[in-house]
Amino acid sequence: MPNKVRSVRVPSEIESIDLTSLVKECARHLRDLESASLLTTQGNSEAAEALLRARQADLGRRVGRLVWEAGKRAQGRQGG
Repeated sequence: MPNKVRSVRVPSEIESIDLTSLVKECARHLRDLESASLLTTQGNSEAAEALLRARQADLGRRVGRLVWEAGKRAQGRQGG
């Protein structure tokens, strides 16, 4: 039987993260995964791999920027 999580502590740095933008970035990544899958089924696995590598790095940068911006907002609220 799985354990239930009763509460989650969210660091103050990311409590103000822009969730709408985060979901949009994930949706874009899912579309890229679908495109890579289509490329693979069409026999172009090299192009699919290149697309995935490029998009994963891009997703990491974009999510990292969202977290960084949330951290800057948290510092501004704390007077730092």
